[in-house]
Amino acid sequence: MAAPGSPAVPVVLASASVARRRMLHQAGLTLVADPADIDEESLKVEAARQGKTPVAIALALAEAKAVAVSLRHPDALVIGADQVLVCGGRLLSKAADRQQAAATLERLRGRSHRLVSAVALVRDGRISWRHVDTARLRMRAFSKSFLQSYLAAEGKAVIQTVGAYALEGRGAQLFDRVDGDHFTVLGLPLLPLLAQLRREGVIAT
Repeated sequence: MAAPGSPAVPVVLASASVARRRMLHQAGLTLVADPADIDEESLKVEAARQGKTPVAIALALAEAKAVAVSLRHPDALVIGADQVLVCGGRLLSKAADRQQAAATLERLRGRSHRLVSAVALVRDGRISWRHVDTARLRMRAFSKSFLQSYLAAEGKAVIQTVGAYALEGRGAQLFDRVDGDHFTVLGLPLLPLLAQLRREGVIAT
């Protein structure tokens, strides 16, 4: 018999994202994290070469993660999620180091960009549900001295997110406007996902 508060079926998060895992745990969901071992950057580059939209790319990445991990957990419901950042019609990737993070923030400074967050549910290798949502953010025209102090304070955290910021922390100081769902900005359309988990009987209605 499942422990009190445990889902009727095992739930696995196919992501290494601390933010996504924290969101789901704080929402009361019992799960384990098992990151997918896929070449996200190659998939993104190929999809962009084929002319796929940012929405299609985010969904494809989320689905690929969930399907790959589902093969390791045949009896579980696997959550795959991904997020892409679009600025000026161009997809940006995570920075490899502090220098690249600085270049990303300089590109975003004083401009609007979109965060496209997708989530997919997979069981036994089959996609049962998918959802995507978009938020629009405008980064303020911060000074060079602020940029340097921000990078110094954040350290390695700036290479862990696609835009080199975490809105739930010091990254909030980079912005003057955010339009869209807060959870979407953090990388997971949480409320639609919870609604689907209720429909599937995984969490209580």
